[in-house]
Amino acid sequence: MPRTKGQYEAMRTATRNKIHSAAIKLFAKKGFAATNVQDIAEGAGISIGLMYRHYKTKEDLFNELVSYAATGLEKIAEKFQSDESPIELIRQFTLEILNDLEKDDAFAELLMLMNQSSTLEHSSLQIQYLNEQSEAMLNQTARLIEKGQNLGQFKQGNASEMAFYYFASLQGLAMIKLTMKKRYITPSLKIVTAFLIPDYHD
Repeated sequence: MPRTKGQYEAMRTATRNKIHSAAIKLFAKKGFAATNVQDIAEGAGISIGLMYRHYKTKEDLFNELVSYAATGLEKIAEKFQSDESPIELIRQFTLEILNDLEKDDAFAELLMLMNQSSTLEHSSLQIQYLNEQSEAMLNQTARLIEKGQNLGQFKQGNASEMAFYYFASLQGLAMIKLTMKKRYITPSLKIVTAFLIPDYHD
């Protein structure tokens, strides 16, 4: 019985998801330059011919992953602009990150890929967009912290410095997660946000 158009599309999506997962893992571990198309195909469990049917070059695949990451940052920045309580927004977002780090390596690997993209010599439009969204999210987080300070929810201090520290802490956890593997211990929400949230808000 011939497959339907929907079945073909589901197979195509499943294959692309395998490619994405394998590529993120390899880019995070080996770096962009040291990873080749054959590595990615083997990691995804597909033939190199099928790999090329989806992506003509390694750069095309990398740029698609970068676009995915940039869209994620854009959504976070938009969420931080909502009318919700600043302290609840920070708590919710931080818990999501900590849960992702606890679950598996996928989020940590994505963060490493994002860091690598900013170090590449020739920036694509997708990488430039990612850098712009990173800057926008950082600025929006600083504004959210300042709003929370005005409401008495957060400790006082330079909001921009605190936003930098916050994301540096999360990126540091991702790096430790990948290097320490099973020895990694996910810190509590209270520890990660102690620099920002006073004890009386526990």
